[in-house]
Amino acid sequence: MKLKQLATGVAALLLAGCVSYDGRGLVPGQSTARDVEALMGVPADRRTDANGDTVLYFPRGPLGLHTYAARIAPGGVLKSIEQLLTVENLTKLSPGVTTADQLREHFGPPRMVSRLERQQRDVWEYYMYGWEPEPHFLYVQLSYDGIVREVLLLKDYKNELGHGKD
Repeated sequence: MKLKQLATGVAALLLAGCVSYDGRGLVPGQSTARDVEALMGVPADRRTDANGDTVLYFPRGPLGLHTYAARIAPGGVLKSIEQLLTVENLTKLSPGVTTADQLREHFGPPRMVSRLERQQRDVWEYYMYGWEPEPHFLYVQLSYDGIVREVLLLKDYKNELGHGKD
């Protein structure tokens, strides 16, 4: 039985080695949606925007600091691929204005969602680099009507002390 588990584990590692972390090798205007999924794996989420483009989301977690979005034109050809978990995208969040759909568009699917019943809020958690090139937790609180109410970017001090490292 242990030999079968070992073989399954080795096969999974080999298969994972075939998946591209960031889409390197894909060519906008030339690669197809099928090429994207063959190279990057199954997307965690897919959405269609107002222009008819399909956006495929590839979070690299749970401790990964990146989420990639591949934008596919209606004809099935890759338009672009970008890393979403950036400080630049933080500037696009505006409490009282930004919606849950806009948050997902800018950051992709959250790593975890928690509910604060007393405050009537949902908290979406992301793990990303902050202004310093060190890991941070991003917590975005949304009221039950789907509007961003608070944005918190907190340094991962556990990681700094070496406790979060393998």
